[in-house]
Amino acid sequence: MKIIKMLKLIAAIAICQTAGIIGAVFTTSSIPNWYATLQKPFFNPPNWIFGPVWITLYTMMGIAAFLVFESKRDRKEVNTAIYYFLAQLILNSIWSIIFFGLRLPLLAFAEIVLLWVAITATMIKFQKISRPAFYLLIPYILWVSFAAVLNLSLAILN
Repeated sequence: MKIIKMLKLIAAIAICQTAGIIGAVFTTSSIPNWYATLQKPFFNPPNWIFGPVWITLYTMMGIAAFLVFESKRDRKEVNTAIYYFLAQLILNSIWSIIFFGLRLPLLAFAEIVLLWVAITATMIKFQKISRPAFYLLIPYILWVSFAAVLNLSLAILN
């Protein structure tokens, strides 16, 4: 792989990881105090699992975005897909701000539904450009689906 392509790949992953870092700023301070006091459903995973899962997902998202960006498809189609991707990435960060920063689980649930729709739209756009990019987002939509159920359960229980 040429150095320029490698740098683009690293940049795409770094952009996605930055979204995670933004979310983590609001998350880490709330976990030991506010989040620890919440009643949780029986299927709530241990706290330690979230970090490795999100790091992996953000890496896969970055690779997917890189594959779409580097595709030889119509530039307008690629740019539109990347705009969709960036929109869902912003929504991803906003969820942490609402849930952990503002401590508003019900509003966070409404936002995660929007995030789910944005991820789905992104996947549809990506599928037309790069099948591997589409496949790389499947674990992400599955995890966000689980997170939405967990979010709603936390809102109901608390």
